[in-house]
Amino acid sequence: MRIMKNIRLATVFSGIGAVEQAFKRLQLTHSIVFACDNDKFVKQSYLSNYPISEENWYNDIHDIDGKEYKNKVDILVGGSPCQSFSMVGKRKGLEDFRGLLIYEFMRLIKEIKPKTFIFENVKGLLSHDSGKTWAILLEAFEGLGYTIHKDVLNAKDFGIPQNRERLFVVGFKKMRAFSFPISFKLEVTMQDFLEDVVPNKYFLPEKGVKFVTDNKNLKKKYTQINGTVALCQKANQQFNWHGDFISSHTEGMDKYFLSNKVQNYVLASGTKDFYSKPETDLLIARPLLSTMSKMHRAGVDNYITRGERLRKLTPRECLRLMGFSDDFKIVVSDTQMYRQAGNSIVVDVLINILLSIYSENYMEAVV
Repeated sequence: MRIMKNIRLATVFSGIGAVEQAFKRLQLTHSIVFACDNDKFVKQSYLSNYPISEENWYNDIHDIDGKEYKNKVDILVGGSPCQSFSMVGKRKGLEDFRGLLIYEFMRLIKEIKPKTFIFENVKGLLSHDSGKTWAILLEAFEGLGYTIHKDVLNAKDFGIPQNRERLFVVGFKKMRAFSFPISFKLEVTMQDFLEDVVPNKYFLPEKGVKFVTDNKNLKKKYTQINGTVALCQKANQQFNWHGDFISSHTEGMDKYFLSNKVQNYVLASGTKDFYSKPETDLLIARPLLSTMSKMHRAGVDNYITRGERLRKLTPRECLRLMGFSDDFKIVVSDTQMYRQAGNSIVVDVLINILLSIYSENYMEAVV
């Protein structure tokens, strides 16, 4: 990709800035005209990570007068709330006030007249009401005078090990050729995105372990342990013990775990004739002696077994699985960060769409 002049970017339903992160990772020269989100914690994350003044931030899309930005935006990006069209929601669609926000996005397109726009939503939007909802929206998009392209893209097809399918709509003010990016083979697994050191607070309590490992629960498609491709992240999965879980132990405790060889020795009947029946996890400990270290080396003492230790993904791991680099500053609580990651767009998918939009062949038509 050759160097281009400054690209003027504006976003609504901005979240934690997935497309802003994509521009940053691509090192595309750009400026943020405005951003908008109604969540105060999202605002905190966004302003801490991107070069934008608070005066260019909107808390409500209804407050944006697009006429003030007419012909001042090169690309407008947004994904209105998806609950109205989600396969797991009530799917009220355009009857839901959240679904109607899509028309606010269209209003801004009409008023601002950006050269290009990207709209993102769940793929269920295409099938909602037997396809009637999408037919209405497509007609409305085309009525804005834009050439419309749509496709459903999965994050796992673009370098991120997460099974996350989303609908992307790309519109151009000037008619031009465009093709969505071609998928490529996934070369990494979820394990490659995990942190090396994980605090104990992310490990599940016994109740959580029993719930997650229940056979009935594991048969469901929205829970897995040590998966290679992560399940689609949800904003609320940290509350209901669904999603991806990692089987491991607290970092830094390796030296206190017995090797298989020593474990077999300890549990062998009649070890060193100290005890005729070796036992672990005693309710009453054996006497602790001043020579306890020697007792351990002899394979005789108090030993404790631990069941499978499960932990949830950390906020940083969730961000990585959404394509955010580690220099993204986490300035909110874990609870808020989980929500924000789960509501975001996968950065790597946007990167590949942007590469298709801003490829050298299309420079003159777009910029």
